[in-house]
Amino acid sequence: MSERVASCMCGQLSVRCRGEPDIVSICHCLACQRRTGGVFGVSAFFSRANVVETVGQSKVFGRTGEAGRRVTFNFCPECGGTVFWELDLAPAHVGVAVGAFADPSFSKPVRAVWTQSQHPWVTLPEGIARFPQEES
Repeated sequence: MSERVASCMCGQLSVRCRGEPDIVSICHCLACQRRTGGVFGVSAFFSRANVVETVGQSKVFGRTGEAGRRVTFNFCPECGGTVFWELDLAPAHVGVAVGAFADPSFSKPVRAVWTQSQHPWVTLPEGIARFPQEES
């Protein structure tokens, strides 16, 4: 089974994941736009059992999302890069920032959530499922 490592920009914080993610998702919510500094965030959700190792120190930031559920982000205290997070909505999974894998061949997203906040000039891949808010 293949393994991948996602890390922050300075390399101090990393997470090792086994196998393929269960789902890859784009989020257009305003909080993800602020968190990433981009116009959306891209997440790979791995089964908790397939997140096999975390290395380094992380700082944690938690917030309640627009749908009333909690999300807890783990980011590097040195460079500030968000590497992974946990969601009340999906307790059996860990979300990992796709960009933290630094792998252009990573699986493409299959859904986009909070498209009501999508920038009008962003074009999504054909066939991707779209949800105006969060998929429940």
